[in-house]
Amino acid sequence: QVQLVESGGGLVQAGGSLRLSCAASGRTFSDYRVGWFRQAPGKEREFVAAISWSGGTTYYADSVTGRFTISRDNTKNTVYLQMNSLKPEDTAEYYCAASRNVLRFYGSGSGYDYWGQGTQVTVSS
Repeated sequence: QVQLVESGGGLVQAGGSLRLSCAASGRTFSDYRVGWFRQAPGKEREFVAAISWSGGTTYYADSVTGRFTISRDNTKNTVYLQMNSLKPEDTAEYYCAASRNVLRFYGSGSGYDYWGQGTQVTVSS
């Protein structure tokens, strides 16, 4: 079992930055691939970014490439999502998720076994 807790969300103006954190407890966190997903009201959940267990491989949705950076510190059992140049369309509840099964597709929610409770990001225009 892995427990995930997101933090760092808030209200920011367009063009601003936020850094989200996903803190894990439980099993050895460094064994897990971690992804960030988001869901806006009335929309389906969508993939944002993912990072391999070592941090050596990262993946991004086209909509955030060049603006968001995912990273991890396994000594702190934490994954980060640095979000720069935020746009109103980035407004959503952001969730982190973890999985040990790297055969599953990183970009699908079904590829993850554990989820956090979410943190709200609101970008004003």
